Amino acid sequence: MRVLGVDPGLTRCGVGVVEGVAGRPLTMVGVGVVRTPVDAELGHRLVAVEQGIEQWLDEHRPEYVAVERVFSQHNVRTVMGTAQASAVAMLCAARRGIPVALHTPSEVKAAVTGSGRADKAQVGAMVTRLLRLSAPPKPADAADALALAICHIWRAPAQNRLQQAVALHAANATKGRTA
Repeated sequence: MRVLGVDPGLTRCGVGVVEGVAGRPLTMVGVGVVRTPVDAELGHRLVAVEQGIEQWLDEHRPEYVAVERVFSQHNVRTVMGTAQASAVAMLCAARRGIPVALHTPSEVKAAVTGSGRADKAQVGAMVTRLLRLSAPPKPADAADALALAICHIWRAPAQNRLQQAVALHAANATKGRTA
């Protein structure tokens, strides 16, 4: 399974590609940051994020895209930019028919470190260890993107089984009502 993790942001949008399956060693395929100028017009910044994500999708051909679910922050302006960058990443994936999964920050931290309250340094250290890297990816947005991809690889099999069970239950319930 190849997953593009996206840590959305307007100034720095972290991107990282991880390949592997749950229970086996994972491999980092690529990591980086899509940057936009703070003083640029919003529309131009969103286009730059789109172009950066499209380039990563072209180059790495992921099977899934995992995006950090936007959560409430004290700074409304920051959360708006994060939500807009998140929407761009989801749009790019959907346009290509690539499934998108949203993971909360605490879900990602718990999956990678064992604690949903881990700090950025702990996440970076565990990403470094799990992917057998020589140093933590910089900036933290890049490490967070890799953590998102790792989280998705580890959680996708269980989520898929749950979705299949729910779909089967709904199909059986529908058959029972129509018969």
